[in-house]
Amino acid sequence: MGSSVMLNTQKVVDELYEEFDGLVDRAEIERLMNDSLDRLGSTANVPDFVPLMAQRFTWERLNAMTRRQRRPHGTGPRCYIVFVSLSGGGRGQIAAALTTLLSGGAVSVHSAGTAANSPLAGDVRSVIAELGVDPAEAFARPVTDEVLQAADVVVTMGHSVGDVELPSAARHEDWRVGDPTGAPIEEIRRVRGDIEYRVRGLLHELGIPVAGEQAAAEPAATH
Repeated sequence: MGSSVMLNTQKVVDELYEEFDGLVDRAEIERLMNDSLDRLGSTANVPDFVPLMAQRFTWERLNAMTRRQRRPHGTGPRCYIVFVSLSGGGRGQIAAALTTLLSGGAVSVHSAGTAANSPLAGDVRSVIAELGVDPAEAFARPVTDEVLQAADVVVTMGHSVGDVELPSAARHEDWRVGDPTGAPIEEIRRVRGDIEYRVRGLLHELGIPVAGEQAAAEPAATH
């Protein structure tokens, strides 16, 4: 690891320690950051982006670890949903983007792949961008214990997600949706529509208002 990356790493660790207000030891934050760099660096096709991805990934792992401690009573995200697929090639990222948008930020979301080993295909990134979401956030994250153990709901996606131990305390959903990797863009949009339908249903079951639904219904109620 080059000295410039080391310097950035130390700065990021300092910033994360301050942001998480001492809830996690600095040494543990540094360990998580180095582990995130190692995990992402072994699969990244664009090494220059690894430090930024590792910073985001480390923040998400810390957020999972401290979610219940950081949230004041009655405020903050009400639920933590983790989407798990095999490759991390798009289904989980699409689901995460839709959940964030449709819940209006009322849900904390994480997506991961048990065998994440490649970046998102260009057409998948484009379909995510059509939602108004920065596709740079939609990179393949490895599955980690602290994220799974913090989940209220774990959604597995696809016919197989590989070797992953689901937490017994979490609600488990299994969505058999198409794989967008390598598919024509219209098929990717169809997969996105299927996932959106399922996300809306899950949010309703969890009692979480879906953004825009009430506003859309009001005009019809006046007739």
